[in-house]
Formats: sequence, structure tokens, C-alpha cells
Amino acid sequence: MVLDSILASPHRRSPSFRKQFPANELGSWSTLFKRHRFLLTALALLTFLCTIYLYFAITLGATASSCSGLTGTQRELCRLEHAKASLANGKLKFL
Repeated sequence: MVLDSILASPHRRSPSFRKQFPANELGSWSTLFKRHRFLLTALALLTFLCTIYLYFAITLGATASSCSGLTGTQRELCRLEHAKASLANGKLKFL
């Protein structure tokens, strides 16, 4: 009874649905690349920008955390020492 109504349902996938997408078209890498070119480009750009962000967050954020407990003149001397050390290493760090 219920099974008959499910089998007679117009929402069932017809055999013509499988004919729309041949098996060789779905499995091709070039077809997948063509269909998703925008998403792949956006993902590559996002990965590149996140890498740059993490590089600067790590290199520029390292000096602020080591001098965070100090105040006044001691803090400025700590920052100055870190700036001198970073210039000696060949890395430019902004205070």
C-alpha cells in the first residue's frame, strides 16, 4: 500500500536523469576543473592571503608579547633591544 504510493510517486528519479550526465563526463579532471575554476581560484587566493597574514602575525607579534609585562621606560628599552636584535638578524620589525 505505502510501497505502491512511493513507487508511483512522480518525484522518483527517472532513467533520463542518468542520461544527462554520462559516466565519462563526471570522472574527467579537466571537466571538474572547468566547472569549478572560480572556486579553485578563490581557494588558492585565500590560501595565499592567509599565509601572508600568518607570517606577519607571527613575526610582528613576537616582540609585543615578550615586553607586555613591562611599563614605561623598561618597556621602551625592551622594544629597542628587540628592534636591534631583529635588524642584526636581517628582519625588519615594526614597533
